[in-house]
Amino acid sequence: MRASITVTGIVQGVGFRPFIYRTAKSQKLRGFVRNRADAVVEIVLEGQKERIEVFLKQLRDEKPPLARLDSVQVDFSGEEMGLGDFKIEASSQSRSKSGSVIPPDIAICNDCLTELRASADRRYDYFFITCTNCGPRFTTILALPYDRPNTAMIDFPMCNNCRVEYTNPLDRRFHAQTIACAECGPKTTLLDNTGVAVTTTDPIREAGRLLNEGKTLAIKGNGGFHLASSTLQDDPIQRLRRSKDRRNKPFALMARSMESTLTFARVRKSEQTALESYIRPIVLLQKAEPFALSPLISPGLDSVGVMLPYTGMHWLIFESAKDPALIMTSANAPNEPIITENETAIRNLKDVVDYFLVHNRKIAQRADDSVIRCIADIPTPIRRSRGFAPAPIILPGHSNKATLAVGAELNVTACMMLENKAYLTQHIGDAETPETSRFLEDAIAHLEKLIGFTPEAVACDLHPKFTTTRIAEKLGKRVGVPVNRIQHHHAHAGSLMAEHRVDEIVAIVCDGFGLGLDRKAWGGEILACHGAEVRRAAQLEDQPMVGGDLATRYPVRMAAGILRNEPGMGDWLSANASGLRHGQEEAAIVLKQLERGDFIWTSSCGRVLDAVAAILGVSFERTYEGEPAMRLESAARAGRDKLVIKPEIEDGVIRTTPLVRTIYQRREKMTTADLAFAAHSYLARALAEAAATVADQENIKTVGFSGGVALNEKITVMIRDAISSLGLRFVSNEAVPPGDGGISFGQAYLASLQP
Repeated sequence: MRASITVTGIVQGVGFRPFIYRTAKSQKLRGFVRNRADAVVEIVLEGQKERIEVFLKQLRDEKPPLARLDSVQVDFSGEEMGLGDFKIEASSQSRSKSGSVIPPDIAICNDCLTELRASADRRYDYFFITCTNCGPRFTTILALPYDRPNTAMIDFPMCNNCRVEYTNPLDRRFHAQTIACAECGPKTTLLDNTGVAVTTTDPIREAGRLLNEGKTLAIKGNGGFHLASSTLQDDPIQRLRRSKDRRNKPFALMARSMESTLTFARVRKSEQTALESYIRPIVLLQKAEPFALSPLISPGLDSVGVMLPYTGMHWLIFESAKDPALIMTSANAPNEPIITENETAIRNLKDVVDYFLVHNRKIAQRADDSVIRCIADIPTPIRRSRGFAPAPIILPGHSNKATLAVGAELNVTACMMLENKAYLTQHIGDAETPETSRFLEDAIAHLEKLIGFTPEAVACDLHPKFTTTRIAEKLGKRVGVPVNRIQHHHAHAGSLMAEHRVDEIVAIVCDGFGLGLDRKAWGGEILACHGAEVRRAAQLEDQPMVGGDLATRYPVRMAAGILRNEPGMGDWLSANASGLRHGQEEAAIVLKQLERGDFIWTSSCGRVLDAVAAILGVSFERTYEGEPAMRLESAARAGRDKLVIKPEIEDGVIRTTPLVRTIYQRREKMTTADLAFAAHSYLARALAEAAATVADQENIKTVGFSGGVALNEKITVMIRDAISSLGLRFVSNEAVPPGDGGISFGQAYLASLQP
């Protein structure tokens, strides 16, 4: 009997061929296994049919822990050709048309961690320890197939000991493309802030000791540079904030262990599972009370982002660093990509850090840390990057055409949809600078090459002035296809439809801004979607956005606009003029603009939350995206349901003026926490009620929630409970971020539906 087998999924770089070899040998089968250039694995078997069937069962049931089998196709039609003993053949350059599956970076495994700590092991203390079950993947890949000559490790010829392991099918490092040791692999160096090497026999542990002394470091990892400092000392954190002009934005932490995490944060079971997964994302956790670390880490918030060590270097740093956790945040200039090159880091960060811990391996592809929030115990990506990208999302159905989408303008990713797979690039960032725009174009080109993708359709946001719109037009012209302009909130809805494979949905989409179909500023929408068709069925009340974009930075402006007809508003504005950049002078200008009607209108849910945050004194300036709303959610956590404001919905318009007016009137009579809770409750109940009404009118059984506000756990859970209580199905984003990081996924899906 002869069987020809093709396996798709994550099957390269995860120890899959050695597993196939051992399994075939155990069943006394003949033949071969080999990688293909499209990341598929081919297997040819000859032998008894019963043994081949046992092999196929073991293939599915006993696959390596990091392998993912998307399809296993078996053809028994061929005649035996008298193949000899089973072997692993050199990779083939053939490709299918269904797209490759590229392995993402994987955290260090327990076997490698044991060797790292074993003084008798030849890789004892070696920072770049990896095997087929762990280590960098995507960040090293230059081309496919995933073989060493196609990775950044081509610069490090294997020593004899490593080559013996690499060529032994029974060894854990057989064909581990990043195999290395202290003799032949990458090396670390400690530099001062001018780039001069520091004399030390142990650069990594010396870096840990410097962190104990209150020094700040730039540390080169697998996908880019991190900025690192102590979490117990205020001075280095203050210096990082000053030098990075990062007044309030929370810093990500790396904790030495789960046990140390529990000393400063509360960890639910779902959060622990996410923290300890091979992805090792940053997970947003609730701070423990009292918070044992510096309050400067995430000022004004009751949460903190934490990840666990995911490389040998991280574990070695913690052997000398004494803190329970270290600040470990991406090193990049504002709105620019994470730094990957030693020379660039020294040039850009010499005035930011005291020392550099670098290595000499090239980073082929930059990748920021992924960020997750467990919303009602559902791990929801905020930023989908390291550990996820570029492994595809497997769709419940097939895309009608190969579609490329480039996202919106902020938190950009690109998406390539091919048959039943959606490939998202790593997190790109805000495409407002030339550097980030180039990164986006380079990431698209690299992923196209890896998966053998040629777009048959291109999609972008409706906004004509977005940088991504210009990039989409250039890409469309290159391949000779039209560009589909997808309305921003419709794309959010499309992400829900694609992820949950529903043809009809009532989508609640709430965020800060998106250009509407009427060319106005949308952000609090209820959309009725049937296939590619969309109707704005309900919305939050339009409110004045005094000063345009200035109102997004200074929430006092939004509050003044919503309260423009409220007695005493002028006095309140004057009393809170410190929340404006130019104080009383600016307050007077705001009042004149309101009198003249000199403003634009917005239905944005984010701006309503901002206004409430300003009225309650929670936040007067947005120094990073979402800050006022995030602080308001933190304030609401201790609140109770003591003020129930009945939703006012008129002709599909959810009025938000009554909410803001009531908060304003009660601000001195009730606690900030209870009023913050009331604001969340009003919006959630009103949105759910309006959506349920639309679902009944349209005879749609599924209601979804997406957009940046869907990362607010309190609002999301309240909407879910209200919708579910009415017998409707509730869905939210789980595979892609609800915020703009998931926009490209929705754009690609909706564009693929176009004729």
